[in-house]
Amino acid sequence: MGNFGRVLRGALRHRFTFIASIVCALGASVLWGGNIGSIYPFIEVAFNGQSCQRWIDTKVAKTQQAIADWSATLESLNRRLDSAESAELSNLRAQVRSAEIRLAAERKALQKYLWLKPYVDRYLPSEPFLTVVLFVGLLVLGTLLKDLFLIANSILVARLSLLATFQLQKQFYRRSLRMDVATFTNEGTSDLMSRFTHDMQAVQAGMNALLGKLVREPLKMAACLIGAAYICWRLLILSLVVVPVAALLIRWLARTLKRANRRAMEEMALIYNTLEETFRGMKIVKAFTMERQERRRFHKNAKTYYKKALRIARYDSLSHPITEIMGILTICLALLAGGYLAIRGETHLLGIRMSTRPIDLASLMLFYGLLAGAADPARKLSDVLTQIQRAAAAADRIYALLDREPSVRDPKCPRALGRHCQDLVFENVDFAYQPGRPVLEGINLKIRFGETIAIVGPSGCGKTTLANLIPRFADPTGGAIRLDGIPINEVRLRALRRQIGLVTQDPLLFDDTIFNNIRYGSPKATAEQVIAAARQACADRFIEQELPHGYQTVLGPMGGQLSGGQRQRIALARAILRDPAILILDEATSQIDLESEQVIQKVLDRFIRGRTTVIITHRLGALALADRIVVMQTGRILDVGTHSELIGRCPFYRRLYQLQFEDLRQTA
Repeated sequence: MGNFGRVLRGALRHRFTFIASIVCALGASVLWGGNIGSIYPFIEVAFNGQSCQRWIDTKVAKTQQAIADWSATLESLNRRLDSAESAELSNLRAQVRSAEIRLAAERKALQKYLWLKPYVDRYLPSEPFLTVVLFVGLLVLGTLLKDLFLIANSILVARLSLLATFQLQKQFYRRSLRMDVATFTNEGTSDLMSRFTHDMQAVQAGMNALLGKLVREPLKMAACLIGAAYICWRLLILSLVVVPVAALLIRWLARTLKRANRRAMEEMALIYNTLEETFRGMKIVKAFTMERQERRRFHKNAKTYYKKALRIARYDSLSHPITEIMGILTICLALLAGGYLAIRGETHLLGIRMSTRPIDLASLMLFYGLLAGAADPARKLSDVLTQIQRAAAAADRIYALLDREPSVRDPKCPRALGRHCQDLVFENVDFAYQPGRPVLEGINLKIRFGETIAIVGPSGCGKTTLANLIPRFADPTGGAIRLDGIPINEVRLRALRRQIGLVTQDPLLFDDTIFNNIRYGSPKATAEQVIAAARQACADRFIEQELPHGYQTVLGPMGGQLSGGQRQRIALARAILRDPAILILDEATSQIDLESEQVIQKVLDRFIRGRTTVIITHRLGALALADRIVVMQTGRILDVGTHSELIGRCPFYRRLYQLQFEDLRQTA
């Protein structure tokens, strides 16, 4: 069962719940067969107007008479055998063996009736109508108990499947948090969301079917088949000759369904991707009047999913007819063979012994009832097939990510890292997101502790990528990055990132209060420290004066209630509260007005003292904070120096200055 078996093993850890569910399923199955077994006493006793005592007396008398008759027959055959000629010996010996078998069967039946007689005489009613009342009462009681077992089994199975899915969701979420940032950047989140929702629901439904119907229904079948085998096991085997053919067909159908479900789930992930892009970019969609185009794109993806889901429905439609045809053929074989034996009073069919005693009508009707009772669970199992195969396909998709190891991970033997106090060094660093397409080449840069570096260059030159290598959002494909002489890939990610504060151009805020958003990453900070950080970031005024609940205002998804500049100030306050040794500002003031920027620059001027700061910006104030400026072009460092040095010796920087830094002349 592959990956779905791994989910099942997780469910089986809850042993008490699993064992209790099996016990309840077993109880329901036994009572299922027992309720069908009530056919026999109704036909044999109640419908003949007899009491149980009269019925048992009749059975004893008939069996005793049969024993006497067969004893006489056997004695006669033995006498004939003594005087028979050689040509008759073979036939007479076969008759003797048959008579001996029949006599042994009658004696065994007599023992059963004699053992049963005292209990029938003592405990069962002697009035025919009261006998009917007793059978009806036992049938109702058996049905009630069976339903109670079914209810308990359903609840316990639901608990098992929910617990297994709950554990799988936690594992999946934990693994997702460990994945590289590049995984989310390159692959997006829609596929992860599809696996976390649609695929998880499929796994839960499959677990519920596996631990519920796939355990309970075979037990019900077993109870009926055991009862039928007790009546006539040879007739049962004859009736089930079509089962192997049906099993082969169902096996082929199961494999086909699994493949079809996997393809459908991949299409569902594309639908999630379309929805995510459309809803996130709704402003752009409306601004460019692309509603019709987005409708077409969604229609195309949804239509593809519809076709694959319809293919699953076609395959699924075969499971019930296969099961039904198998059941009908089984019943038909039993009707033909059983009818021949009962009507003619035979024990052999086509020369093959089918029973030791002729099958009476009541036993044959019970045999048919038990076969029908076994066919109903088989029919229900056909409905489970699609759910199991869908769950197996979903489990494969989920475990494909669970088994994937992130390329950025903790070393096996991490080195201790104290608070940064020396330098941050890039040694001949190369990086590429895809082989053969370098983003950074031969980066050599030494940043002293407490120094502020500004990185400038055109879009796509690798500025942000270079900054992302510091907290190990990705690892270099060549070279090394050392922090205080220690390669950063030799220390724990948590130890490294605790020393880093990050503010990006489009800061992410959570659907929580402003207070908790500022304290994010510093959960032990006090209220006074949070407010002090907000004041340093010039965020306290709009928090207290413009928001309805101040610091307890809930921001909504992605901080949508705030402007871009307000979000950046909250993110800056979050970084200030963290008190990092290394501060990375990636266009951190790009959405703040000039007046607020001047105030924030004064705050940053004080805050960055005693910290290593990397600034990616084109804004005047931020450049004024830099001790050195790094000029990048096409993934390489073109030059490093102060503003005046670069103006004098770097033509490329002069062009950038003329195009993007015209306002620098006003304060140079």
